[in-house]
Amino acid sequence: HTVVALSGDHARKVFFNDQGLDLPEGYRIFMGGAPRLGDIDAEERDPRNLSVFIKQLLNLLKKERVDRLLPTLFEDVHRRMEGWGEEGTLNPFNEVYELVFQMTVRLATCRELSEDKGAISELAHNYWKLEKSATPFALLFPWFPCPAKRAKKEATQRLYDILLKYVDLRRKATERTTDAIDVLIAAGESDDAIIDFVLNVIFAGVINTGMNVCWNLLYLGMNSQWKEKVYAEVQALLAQHTDTLSTQPLYQRLASISMSTWEDEMPAMDSVIRETLRVIATGTLLRRNLGKDVEIEGSKISRGEFLAFSSADVHHNPEIYPEPLSFDPGRFDEGRAEDRKVPLGYVGWGAGKGPVVRKSIILSLFRTSSLRWNASRQTRNEISACSDFRGVRV
Repeated sequence: HTVVALSGDHARKVFFNDQGLDLPEGYRIFMGGAPRLGDIDAEERDPRNLSVFIKQLLNLLKKERVDRLLPTLFEDVHRRMEGWGEEGTLNPFNEVYELVFQMTVRLATCRELSEDKGAISELAHNYWKLEKSATPFALLFPWFPCPAKRAKKEATQRLYDILLKYVDLRRKATERTTDAIDVLIAAGESDDAIIDFVLNVIFAGVINTGMNVCWNLLYLGMNSQWKEKVYAEVQALLAQHTDTLSTQPLYQRLASISMSTWEDEMPAMDSVIRETLRVIATGTLLRRNLGKDVEIEGSKISRGEFLAFSSADVHHNPEIYPEPLSFDPGRFDEGRAEDRKVPLGYVGWGAGKGPVVRKSIILSLFRTSSLRWNASRQTRNEISACSDFRGVRV
């Protein structure tokens, strides 16, 4: 296959806006770590039919549904964080990943599964087994029965079996809930379609979001000015939207605040999240040309060829973001607005419909975990990030 690497403003606009450049096809060959039911001869969604997946996901991420889930999500966060203890050192890339996994399972499956610690542990184990199976050899020679290919099939089969158990449980239930699996059952989806959807939501919600949340907390730990701003926002939310004389635990007071309030009244938190993504989101984005031949600055991209765009081309461009490796959420403030200097000057959420969905997932998990952390400062010592980033001292 031919892979064309793109750079520059014009190339970026074509990459994100040309209707013939397909996102799912761009990743289908290269995303070896993603679960695919086709590997175990089960029925899977056509990866090119992204609109169906997006429609289902947006339905599950409606504000009213997320608002109903907030008390449960905060309870999950509280329970996990209580297990970390009051002092010592933790590795956020272990503990926070587990927290994000728990929250994603809660959003994407059903109460019975999200409260089964053994099942969640096994799900996580097999997801990481999938991730490790994406070796260069397995990607280049997908037809060869190498150990990585066998490991991927075994992990996918085990994930399928675990989820099928809970889909079957919910089908036999006499009462319907607003849990994701029940919503999909009510929509007439087959077992395989539900499992395929859940597998992909968990994959998308954990692999990237877990890393982003970890770095968000680390950067806050190293930047007292912005941590103070976020802390002040949380305290303002509590003062304005909860009963300050309440004897309820902190996590229950936070859970009573609606998602729309978080979105409207946390500009500092939003800037911190955006800047975290700008600094760390430097991966390569992919597309495949399924339309007509495309010409970009004199070079022809033929039908069937792949295109690659590194987000660092814009996120770490010093002409757009001075001192691009410095963490400075104030870049997005009115008066500076460095992300608006050029078209598509910020692609932390990507562009188009798909990234809106990813943004919804990330913001829901980001805010829930970060709010609980920052609001708890009165009962915990301040966070200080270790210089080698291997742990956070609490």
